[in-house]
Amino acid sequence: MGKAKVLITNDQTSVKIPVGLRLLIRKCCHAVAVTENFDNDFEVSVTFVDDNRIHELNKEYRNVDRPTDVLSFPLGENGVYDVNKETGACMLGDIVISIETALRQAEIYGHSLEREVGFLTVHSMLHLLGYDHEVSQLEERIMREKEEEILDTLGISRDATFVIDKHEYNE
Repeated sequence: MGKAKVLITNDQTSVKIPVGLRLLIRKCCHAVAVTENFDNDFEVSVTFVDDNRIHELNKEYRNVDRPTDVLSFPLGENGVYDVNKETGACMLGDIVISIETALRQAEIYGHSLEREVGFLTVHSMLHLLGYDHEVSQLEERIMREKEEEILDTLGISRDATFVIDKHEYNE
């Protein structure tokens, strides 16, 4: 397994980034590389933005006029990646996460923000490595299964991370 360099930037002020979230993102990127047998050194950029910024990016790059949860910008194609001349690392691309949307989705799905950001990171890393759930239902199924397998290895599987509302739980 090669070395992973994950550059994380916070370009928003709407949501305070919880302690440990950056480490979780690094672990998610590493876990995807291990699962996919990506043995080269690699670099990934992850940026937190607000809904307004991700809306702009979604409209500009995908012609979709609404905010989304995450965008992936791969720098490679068919397993061929740009290489950082100084380090020799494969530059996989950029991940942009709307932390506002991630927070809302965590509440909607009844799990932690960590689970949601972990899912979005794993999802985007798979995109950077060439997976595309929009190609077919089979590809979507394959990608979803890989996402859950990777999250399970990290201990943030769907079953393990649901938030229990104290008012709904009677002992």
